[in-house]
This record gives sequence, structure tokens and C-alpha cells, in this order.
Amino acid sequence: MTVKAQFPHEQAADGSFERQEDAFRDGVTADGSSGYPAQAGRYHLYVSLACPWAHRTIIVRKLKGLEEAIGMTVVDPIRDERGWRFTAEEPDTVNGWRYLREAYLATDPAYHARVTVPVLWDKERRRIVSNSDDDIMRMFETEFDAVAAQPRLDLYPQELRAQIEELNDFLYETFNNGVYRAGFATSQAAYEQAAYGVFTTIDAMEERLAYGRYLFGAAPAETDWRFFVTLVRFDAVYYSHFKCNLRRIVDYPNLYGYLRDLYQIDGIAQTVDFDHIKRHYYITQDEINPSGIVPIGPLMDLDAPHDRDHVSPS
Repeated sequence: MTVKAQFPHEQAADGSFERQEDAFRDGVTADGSSGYPAQAGRYHLYVSLACPWAHRTIIVRKLKGLEEAIGMTVVDPIRDERGWRFTAEEPDTVNGWRYLREAYLATDPAYHARVTVPVLWDKERRRIVSNSDDDIMRMFETEFDAVAAQPRLDLYPQELRAQIEELNDFLYETFNNGVYRAGFATSQAAYEQAAYGVFTTIDAMEERLAYGRYLFGAAPAETDWRFFVTLVRFDAVYYSHFKCNLRRIVDYPNLYGYLRDLYQIDGIAQTVDFDHIKRHYYITQDEINPSGIVPIGPLMDLDAPHDRDHVSPS
């Protein structure tokens, strides 16, 4: 039996998934030294509510109070061979595009790789600044304070930066991207290596969160939100669709409480759209789910009391 890859150009010979690199990595700076000054109204964020990488940038935009300074358009959750698209319900009011690929081609006419979200678009220079969620998160966190409604919120504290970077890297490799390496694997060995790695990390984080309310103490930092976007999708998608099915997040008391705690922070619940999430994964990824049937579950009560208030910082 031949197993087809969801993204053939990102599949290694051993059946493992190797995610493509981000194509555009310019940056906005507060002082404008990069050529992209942090100005209100100049930039526009294109996202999918289904995509965890885009979700990170939506959360930081919300928490920093950048909604008035940086516009945002949501693409349709159903992606076909032409990529992410805009619909009559949510059109692209900035450029009038039908497909996000048009932004990529406007920036690089020779671009031929997979189109991804998020995209930070410069309306003045008419090009993509960045399609890297890591870079866009960091820009929103550190460079737009002059136009942010919540400039004092520091998700990347100077004294924690080395620890944040270290944990970011670990979680990305084993968990955030680990679920994809399990789900997109086309060999048993590649799948098992990735899936067991996911649960090794989950077990380690369950233990860590027994000693601190958040990953670095009494307040969420950047890493908490990078972790959150995968956690909130885990039981609904990754457990079944990506076969990461040793246990669910609801089976972990510390992690499930932590997930509810973050979800209940002001503004966060409205960034989570399970309809978009489930329709995207179960309908779009047809090599994994050829029937296109979207599961009715699971039932999750993320508004239930989280009881994390009493957990002392480690």
C-alpha cells in the first residue's frame, strides 16, 4: 500500500514531515531602522482562525490592544489546491484579492511554495513584511508599544528571554510541530517517533505545571500562548485526526486546568473558533480524512472553574 503525503514537497524519504521554511522574514521596528516603521494603520494581518501559527499572532494582537492599529482579515477555513481564499462573507477589503497567494506573488512573482498564514502585509510598500508567526508575535510584543492600547504588557521580559527561547524551541520541536510530524507521517516509524515525543513533552509539562500557575510563574508569557494554541486544538483534532491518541488533555489535571485558565483570560475565548478549526483539518486534509466527515465531538467545557489560582509560582 502506498501512503500519500498531505504535502509531498515537505516529505522526507523516511516518511517524516519536514516543514518548509518561512519565505519572508523582514521586520517592523519601533524606530523604523528596518525600513518598516511601527505605524498605526500601515500594516494588515491575514490569518486563519483554524491555524495555530496564525492564532498566536491573533492572541498577541488582542492582548497588546493592537486591533485599532493593525487591521485583520480572516481567510476561509476550507483550503483547496489554490490555497487560502477569501469569501463573500469575509472579503479582502484591503486589496480585493480572492486568494492569499496573490500577496505572495505581489511580493515575489517567482514564489511557488506552499502559501501559509499568518501574513503581515505592508499597505504602503505593498509587500509582505513577514509570514513567520515567530517574527510577527515578537514584533507585536516589542515594537508597537507606541500605538498599543496595552503597552505595559510584557510577554517577553528581559530577565526571562533566554529561558523563553529555550522552552520555545523545545515545545516547537516536540509538541507544536510534533503533532504535525505525527499526523503527516507516511511511515509507521516516523509516526511513532513523533507521537511518542508529543506525549513525553505532555508528561513533562504536566509535571512542570504542578509547581507554577503558568510556565514562568505568576503571569503568562509568550511561551504560554505558543503552547496554548496547540493545547486547545489537541482533543478536538490532534488526538483523533493526527493519531496522537495515548491520552487527551482532559486526562491531565494540571494541563487541563491550565488550558481553561488561559482560555478564560479576557478576550481569549473569542479568538478560538472550533467550527473553523474542525472544518479546516477534517475537510481540507483529505489525504488523512478522505471522507471529509467532521466529528461532532468532543464535548469540552473550557468555561468550567480552573482552580489554578492557588498554584504557587515555582
